[in-house]
Amino acid sequence: MARMKFICDAERCIECNGCVTACKNEHEVPWGVNRRRVVTINDGVFGQEKSISVACMHCSDAPCMAVCPVDCFYKTDEGVVLHDKDVCIGCGYCSYACPFGAPQFPSNGTFGLRGKMDKCTFCAGGPEENGSKAEFEKYGRNRLAEGKLPSCVEMCSTKALLGGDGDMVAEIFRTRVTRRGRDGEAWGWGTAYGKAPEGSNPAPKKEKKS
Repeated sequence: MARMKFICDAERCIECNGCVTACKNEHEVPWGVNRRRVVTINDGVFGQEKSISVACMHCSDAPCMAVCPVDCFYKTDEGVVLHDKDVCIGCGYCSYACPFGAPQFPSNGTFGLRGKMDKCTFCAGGPEENGSKAEFEKYGRNRLAEGKLPSCVEMCSTKALLGGDGDMVAEIFRTRVTRRGRDGEAWGWGTAYGKAPEGSNPAPKKEKKS
């Protein structure tokens, strides 16, 4: 069984926000909720600007599932982390635990009044019957049941956002990084680990002209 995963190639993302628009349009996401967003680091700094599309990463060991006091989260056979809005009490614990800021609360009001949580579903719907009206109203369209990839992935014009079977996604990204060589290593790898990933080739140093 495939394990569904997302990965965004920062070397290809152009901050067009096509993925964000596609998600909101496909699922009729309410105002104030962004299941997906584009984050830009070093914005405006020449040569250092990087953008990356962020949403729920459907973690193998999801912290949101660990902290939810009512166990509204569950995981499908494909590894997609979903939640049951009929069980959710809007406590907000998941939003504090998630490192990606995926859980969203659409209601506005006094502190503590959050309403039902909403997040990226990997276009896999929810606990209701696949393709039903109730499923669409609560969670949006179930594209996975239709044999399709998430709308954000299909809409990405530069193919920076990859989604699908984790092994295939990893292989595509690994091939890209290897072809780029040392200068095109996985963005953030050096910061996290202090060295280039295995398989990347260090770029030759240019000789200074006398």
